Amino acid sequence: METVVRTPQQLSQALRAHRAQRRLTQTLAAKNVGLLPKTISALEQKPGGSSIDSLFRLLSALGLELVIRERPAAGPGGDGPEW
Repeated sequence: METVVRTPQQLSQALRAHRAQRRLTQTLAAKNVGLLPKTISALEQKPGGSSIDSLFRLLSALGLELVIRERPAAGPGGDGPEW
């Protein structure tokens, strides 16, 4: 399953959904990669305040990877930043 993430809110929703799909609790996901459950919670609630290292550890626990690619060209309505 591929999920396009353009905002911190979308990232938190995607992380939570993928963890739930794998039937992992925050505690188990954290234990699998050496994080505290509160770190998983923070990534799922407010990822902007979390470290990149923690994000990559959670991605690892969920069997996910980060892919960087160019966005499609903006249409007539514009496709500016969604922050």
